Amino acid sequence: MTATTSHEGMSITSIESASHEEIRYCHDQRTGLRAIVAIHDTTLGPALGGTRFRSYPDVESALEDARRLSEGMTYKAAVAGLDLGGGKAVIIGDPATVKTPRLLEAYGRFVDSLGGRYITACDVGTTSQDMDVISGTTRHVVARTETAGGLGDSGYSTAYGVFASLRAAVAYSTGQDDLGGVRVGVEGAGKVGSHLIGLLLDDGASVLFSEPNGVVRTRLLERHPGITHTESVLDADVDVYAPCALGATLSPSSAEAITARIVCGAANNQLADPGVVFRLAARGIVWVPDYVANAGGLVQVAVERAGGTLGQARTRIGKLTGFVDEILRTAAADAVTPGQAALRIAERRLRKAA
Repeated sequence: MTATTSHEGMSITSIESASHEEIRYCHDQRTGLRAIVAIHDTTLGPALGGTRFRSYPDVESALEDARRLSEGMTYKAAVAGLDLGGGKAVIIGDPATVKTPRLLEAYGRFVDSLGGRYITACDVGTTSQDMDVISGTTRHVVARTETAGGLGDSGYSTAYGVFASLRAAVAYSTGQDDLGGVRVGVEGAGKVGSHLIGLLLDDGASVLFSEPNGVVRTRLLERHPGITHTESVLDADVDVYAPCALGATLSPSSAEAITARIVCGAANNQLADPGVVFRLAARGIVWVPDYVANAGGLVQVAVERAGGTLGQARTRIGKLTGFVDEILRTAAADAVTPGQAALRIAERRLRKAA
């Protein structure tokens, strides 16, 4: 860590990083706010990424999450063709017990201290209503409610992007232009996973899901009586494994346990080990890179920032189908993994902009 400064009573510490342009840690004793903003790359534009609000075992774990997530946002924006950089923020603590309007307002002041280099949005543990509160102390915020002039929560758009990507992967692998009869295992039925399940069912898919929260699980089973719950979908007998909870589920051991032929989901940082992509490829499993499949939410907030409509955002998200098809065909033609193909496209755009 380098110099610590004060901003409106908050202690803000800069953290040295060879891989990121800027990382700052904020502690506001008046509200109890402890937050980290990681700006990975602003070559294409200001860094945009959601604020994750959750309990972490320690500050180092929170920092590592912010670093990994912000890097993923750089490539997500680049492959989606957006003029945005990569950033991410985390607020440390259980949102059910420590989240208050005063804390969110303090967080907004922290975001504002970055002068527009970072723009925040929703993520795990934060909502559009929270963004409305944050917008009271900074204008560098998107994903506000429609009442406040935003386009609302981006959960459905994220799910729609996963759905479009999953459809493209199925079409590429089987030639089938819909999901009729395709068995999909959805891991996590939160605000993204639950929307994805609805989209899958509407397209004819058969859905198996896992969700540890009993209330969420019961609500979903009541809404969709035809779906089945299981403790684990990762090794279940499905055609597609859709990780939509927290990341790092793709490990060397899980890569051997997966029976699905396609992996495509909303979770960030799905790879516990970068080498897993090669094991998946060796087993003939198609992995749609997470930062491609889950780009729908970022597209929505980018459209909101530009003053566009929800309809315009959904139209642009639907184009992920063609982009995923391009990635998979490029990977096959160049004898590389889909992850390598997507990364090359992103890096080419970053180099051109630089």
